[in-house]
Amino acid sequence: MIELITLENYCNQILAADTFDDYCPNGVQVEAGAVVSKLMVGVTACQALIDEAAAWGADALLVHHGYFWKGEPQPLRGIKGLRIASLYRQGISLLAYHLPLDAHAEFGNNRQLGNRLGLPQAAASTAGQGLVWTAEFAEPQSPPGVSAKLAKVLGREPLHIGADRPQIRRIGWCTGAAQGYIDQAAALGLDAYISGEVSESTVHQARELDIHYFAAGHHATERYGVEALGRHLAERYQLEWRFCEIENPV
Repeated sequence: MIELITLENYCNQILAADTFDDYCPNGVQVEAGAVVSKLMVGVTACQALIDEAAAWGADALLVHHGYFWKGEPQPLRGIKGLRIASLYRQGISLLAYHLPLDAHAEFGNNRQLGNRLGLPQAAASTAGQGLVWTAEFAEPQSPPGVSAKLAKVLGREPLHIGADRPQIRRIGWCTGAAQGYIDQAAALGLDAYISGEVSESTVHQARELDIHYFAAGHHATERYGVEALGRHLAERYQLEWRFCEIENPV
């Protein structure tokens, strides 16, 4: 068992949360209890995840996608109001970390995706505010081979927009809604770029930049960071924990 404030302070410290100009607040977003002994972990604080946390008896919920995004309506009504009411009613506190969990060198989504692709030497580049990671395959890969590897690792078929180059050696990625960094990825001289989401314009950019592009799924590419962080917290503080997968095809 640990105090919620202690858990938050530790996460803020190791993730350097206060150094990011993020789209949402990082840290405790809903304080519904003072201590944590059971920690539920998931990608997005949707109602289904809250219900699973309540059924399991969680004291706190740790997610990548929480609430209070810039530009969204502030009143606690509708879906957001119901979700937050559920957390308070069940006594479940909510911690959320967005960009700090994308960027972290050990627990981050980009690091974790690189590990699963067999690229442990991956590192953050200068592109995309340092959120685009890059690496080189030991041996050049065929584009279908990279697509198949992504499908195996993530459990879903990626969308592949092909390029003229027959092989992929230098590859970059940024998980989630990072399709807008494709120009910067191409400027790095990469053979291929992976993001979670895709826009209509991304297809044309990939073709005109002659870079292989893979849209591998927002949810699929961002499952592993929060899971790694949850495991670390559970081991450090002897917490009972569980990662809960709420299926999302996007």
